[in-house]
Parts: sequence; structure tokens; C-alpha cells
Amino acid sequence: MRYGMVIDLKRCSGCRTCSVLCKVANNLPNDIWWNRVLTVGGNYLDTAGGTYENPELHHIPVGCQHCANPACVKACPVGATYKREEDGLVIQDYDKCIGCRMCMVACPYNARSFNWKKPEYRAEYPLGDSDSPEHQYNVVEKCSFCVQRLAKGETPACMELCLARARWFGDLDDPNSEVSKKLKGRQYVRLLEEKGTDPSVYYLK
Repeated sequence: MRYGMVIDLKRCSGCRTCSVLCKVANNLPNDIWWNRVLTVGGNYLDTAGGTYENPELHHIPVGCQHCANPACVKACPVGATYKREEDGLVIQDYDKCIGCRMCMVACPYNARSFNWKKPEYRAEYPLGDSDSPEHQYNVVEKCSFCVQRLAKGETPACMELCLARARWFGDLDDPNSEVSKKLKGRQYVRLLEEKGTDPSVYYLK
């Protein structure tokens, strides 16, 4: 089994509902975002590029790519970042992390965050899943495809309220899975394939 995600770029409207759901479900600290939605077009968020007659604007959601050949795992000196054999997910063990940030340097997707101070929250009480991970000071963290939800047979939070239904999640090794079916007959790209990381997130063109 190898978990992966398919994102249809033609459907994504850049609403960032996925980013907010991820933040709430995982009770992320202030200023920490595991799931970003980047703008391809102008020089600023949600601005178009190109010309007046032919503008260009689209969005690319980016988080951890859960690579089959993760550069971050090789860079971690203490094994705090590792790939699960049972499903291919790249996981961060907060208790082992020593805060060296070598994994952040190695990751070509800028998909990791660092808690420079004791985690702070705008809400006075925890949000999201009761079994979401406890965030710690001086450690690196990142998208986990919501492992706490997967353990209960649920899907990652970013998929729950995607207004355009632009995301699918499942087993890439199963030809009958929804993600495998979505890839059939469609052109797709993966980010920075030339880096040799073999990412598990596919973007339909």
C-alpha cells in the first residue's frame, strides 16, 4: 500500500478551505500552516499574470508530498523523520526531533514548519480532533495526511469540505482505488520530479 493524493488543478479555485480545515483539525499553532495554496500568475497572492487580453491565474495547493524517496528522511540525523513501511507515509516524531532543521533544508517543497517558541493559539481551547498531535517547542512539524483520521478509517481533513471537489485520496498501488482511477487517461504532473523524490501527490492538468 502507498497512500497518495490527486488534486485537480482545473477544479481548484484557490478558496483555501483545505488550508483552514487542516489547521483546525490538527490544532495548528498560530502562524503554522501545513497546507498552503500558492498562486501561479502575478507577483502577489491571487493576482493574475500575463497580459490584459490574455491573463493567467491558477492555484497549486502544496503540502508534504509524502515522497517514496524522501530527502528529509535521509537528512534527519536522529530518525525523527521516517517513512512508514505499511503505507508509505512520511511521519515526524516530535519526541525524537532535536530541532536541527536539517529536514527543512533537504525538503525541496518547503513543506515543513518549525516551532520557534512554545506553541500559541488564538482560541482559548484546543480545536479539531481530540487525538490530534500535541505540538511542541523547538521541533519541526508537517502534514501527516491526518494519520489520526486514517487510523479510524476517515480521510484527511483537507478533503472534507473542498468546495470544488478537487481532491481525492487513497492507495496508489490499488488500480481500483479512486486515486488510481482519476489518474487514468488524464495528464498530470508531480512537483520537482527531477529531484528524484518520487512524490505521492499528483496534480491533474
